[in-house]
Amino acid sequence: MSNDLHFLTIAEASRKIARRELSPVELTQAMIARAESLDAQINAFITPTFELALAQARQAEAEIAAGKHRGPLHGIPFALKDMFDTAGVRTTAHSKILANNVPERDAAVVGKLYHAGAVLIGKLASHEFAHGGPSFDLPWPPARNPWNPAHFTGGSSSGSAAAIAAGFVSGALGTDTGGSIRSPSWLTGVTGLKPTYGRVSRIGVIPFSISCDHAGPMAWTVEDCAILLQAIAGYDALDPGSHERPVPDFRKALSEDIRGMKIGVIRHFWEHDLKTNPELAAAMEAALDVLSRLGAQLEPVQLRPLQQYYDVRIVITESELFAIHQHNLIERPTDYGHHFLGRALCACLFTSADYLQAQRERRCMIAEMRPLYEHYDALVTAGAGPAPRLDEHRSIGFSGKWQNPSMGTLGSITGAPALALPCGFTQAGLPLGFQILGRPFDEETVLKIGHAYERATPWRERRPQLVAGAAPVAIDTATEAPHAPQVDAQTRATATIAARAARLKLNDELFATLCEAAPHALAMAQRIRRDFAWSDEPACVFRFP
Repeated sequence: MSNDLHFLTIAEASRKIARRELSPVELTQAMIARAESLDAQINAFITPTFELALAQARQAEAEIAAGKHRGPLHGIPFALKDMFDTAGVRTTAHSKILANNVPERDAAVVGKLYHAGAVLIGKLASHEFAHGGPSFDLPWPPARNPWNPAHFTGGSSSGSAAAIAAGFVSGALGTDTGGSIRSPSWLTGVTGLKPTYGRVSRIGVIPFSISCDHAGPMAWTVEDCAILLQAIAGYDALDPGSHERPVPDFRKALSEDIRGMKIGVIRHFWEHDLKTNPELAAAMEAALDVLSRLGAQLEPVQLRPLQQYYDVRIVITESELFAIHQHNLIERPTDYGHHFLGRALCACLFTSADYLQAQRERRCMIAEMRPLYEHYDALVTAGAGPAPRLDEHRSIGFSGKWQNPSMGTLGSITGAPALALPCGFTQAGLPLGFQILGRPFDEETVLKIGHAYERATPWRERRPQLVAGAAPVAIDTATEAPHAPQVDAQTRATATIAARAARLKLNDELFATLCEAAPHALAMAQRIRRDFAWSDEPACVFRFP
């Protein structure tokens, strides 16, 4: 059995542990052995914690033998995107800036997983500060896709997705600001849930954007995501964004019966708003057919163009990111990677008016969803896939993210729960994915629909085939200098003035990086409307705690 332990789901392993058919130590040893044998091909780990994991597994085994079984995560190995603080264990955000950062306290969700008896096997690769990438000019390489290690994992919870798909760990936590749980889930064939904003505490999670940051579970199945969510959900008075809402039994809500449920299909996102791979488009049609055959009532839904949500999201999140990093961008900009700088520097071009208008537009966008929440049980749209090659890392991480809106954006702007699921594979064997979006604080329905779809399809039966001892796939890792920016004199002058006002000291290369992205950033800000009523408040309106 030990040869197959690494592919047990959390639910399967939990049942075996509870029946004393499987030892937490044996399970942890199997996961460690697989990671030690194969991670040189995948680069999922930044900081393995194998000794800690074995100690925690031995403790779990002793507790269970003494009749003190804590629940479905007791003795189960998990891992963390390296954005979560871990007491005494390095937390880097995959950046030179925090290369030697060892927190004194655990993030709130880490403490909850420890309380549930889970076993920490390591800290996992990200994009730098969950932003920009994949990058080869950082202290650690980007994670690779277990289905084909020459390909991208998606970002930014890249190591979490790669580790689950490769069988290094049963489940992991990721963070999601603009799709960073969902994108890697789609591209690596795992399942990931961005919970409702405020459902899961962000205390001890290195921030990207206070307005849009989420922490959530990633695993092989919907049921496993429900198990993880059950452990980490709940109100935290220390988190100003936390909501004091009842935490239901997410696993109990799972069902294969979705007859009569009304699902809105946001077709124009993948048919018109974003160029979609033909194989993904075909997989979407097949997924919709499955939901229909399961008894769901599907209706097309028309929302705003995807680009409008993306413009608002970028102006908000990049502005907040810039504020967090401004001191280091002034004092030590060259310690950041090129991809991060290619996104973060441009936020100096956004004015306070741009930011507030984007927050006002966001409030309007959230209000527009209310009639849909009343009429539909959930919404469905495409995800992403297939994963591009890592050789294309510049176009993936720089120009691609400026020029192409992300399918994760709607859930980020609305703050509503969004579940990423696999919906097939390309002929070349790379995963394809879609997403189910729900009403705020109705993760139960999203998980129920996802579980029913998952049980009706064969995608969970297929796993990546990795060979021990295989050499890492060679790819071109060269980091190109910024393209000579062909910008007009006014744009160049605007960039010069904005950088000076932000007190940035940019050398020629960094200024070229700013100028290269400036036309895209300025266009985004200019597309956000300004004709709001006097009384229209921003989404970030002040409230007393």
